[in-house]
Amino acid sequence: MSTDVSGMIECRPLARIWGKDDEDTIWHAAIDLSLLNTGNAYDALACLFGVRNSFGFQALAEGRGLPDDASDVLRAAFNAWGGPQHAHGTTWINWAELAAAHWDETDRSGTRSRSTVAGPGTHWGPVWDVMRTLAELHGPEHVRLVVWFD
Repeated sequence: MSTDVSGMIECRPLARIWGKDDEDTIWHAAIDLSLLNTGNAYDALACLFGVRNSFGFQALAEGRGLPDDASDVLRAAFNAWGGPQHAHGTTWINWAELAAAHWDETDRSGTRSRSTVAGPGTHWGPVWDVMRTLAELHGPEHVRLVVWFD
């Protein structure tokens, strides 16, 4: 049985101006992952999110769940997809964490690097481009990718 990734990029556009604790600083859905990432490489899912990790990667963001402060649009998409009853591996990662990641780290065999399987030259490249652009505008800690799997 295959594993597919679904998700969305979110950002908090006013957090950089008002601070993350201001009542007007809420997460907004920016773009659905399906519009940017058309791949389904298991080694990428393993190194990023710990899903189907038979490769032995140290996952960047595994099992964090759906953020409590997820945007209404993201929450509606997650629930329309089937919610927690049908999703597994739900997690999120912000741009600050992605930018600080050790992209040369390899899997257990030492043959696949994080960059090789999920870096800019892979099907994840457009996702990272959008997140980087939003982070330049709103701050790296105010842009995140939220994903779930079937």
